[in-house]
Amino acid sequence: MERVLERGNLFRALQKVQRNKGGAGIDGMTVDDLPAFLKLHWPSIKEQLINGNYQPKAVKRVLIPKSDGSKRKLGIPTVLDRLIQQALLQILQPEWDQTFSHFSFGFRPRRSAHQAVKLSEIYVNDNRHWVVDMDLEKFFDKVNHDVLMHRVKQRVKDKRVLKLINRYLNAGALVNDQWVEAKEGTPQGGPLSPLLANLLLDDLDKELESRDLKFVRYADDCNIYVRSERAGHRVLSSITQWLKKQLKLTVNANKSAVDRPWKRRFLGFTFTAREAINGSR
Repeated sequence: MERVLERGNLFRALQKVQRNKGGAGIDGMTVDDLPAFLKLHWPSIKEQLINGNYQPKAVKRVLIPKSDGSKRKLGIPTVLDRLIQQALLQILQPEWDQTFSHFSFGFRPRRSAHQAVKLSEIYVNDNRHWVVDMDLEKFFDKVNHDVLMHRVKQRVKDKRVLKLINRYLNAGALVNDQWVEAKEGTPQGGPLSPLLANLLLDDLDKELESRDLKFVRYADDCNIYVRSERAGHRVLSSITQWLKKQLKLTVNANKSAVDRPWKRRFLGFTFTAREAINGSR
């Protein structure tokens, strides 16, 4: 916690939050309001964090329309909580990221969607002309807190940090002026959520690696490239059961498929056996 609260780390976190802008949380405080607020209140907030007594506020629930007609839940933390999460991220990510899979590309430093698509193209051109296109059902809304915190505890020993992360997971959301309990999920909208998602799904990456499967993962989008349709169905069935048992995650059977890569889209791209062709999401 002392590293998180180090002056230089906090200053970098404040700069990042200011650059990212974003809307106000449930308290109405804007990014522009934050510096003046910190001058008055930071000493007491810092003391709460050091003592392990800080209680995050609930996120503001916003529904974002998706292309398929459904809506994605976005949880907007207060700007103060975004600052604290960003400060946490800057300490935890460098340590955790170096242990993550080479085949994971989402929300990681110096990694991009284009690199993920390039690796997919290499697999396709290596005569892996079948893809297991796996969709995790409402992943960010369905993350099991116990499963996730077990993995956090394997990497973090400071009980104050563990308590803080757990409180962020359980802060809940304000929906139409009503507080809604967070029994599961890690709300999209906070700086820490992508790192926690990668931590949980790194178990999936390691399982796929142990089976010598050729895959690319970008956040909760995962494509596995195989040489036959039969192998694809076998992999999809097996990994679906593994995810349910080990991570308590559900594969969306309606959106997942074993198909030719050029009949599916991955991160906005479609493929032929020779090249990737840019397309819309």
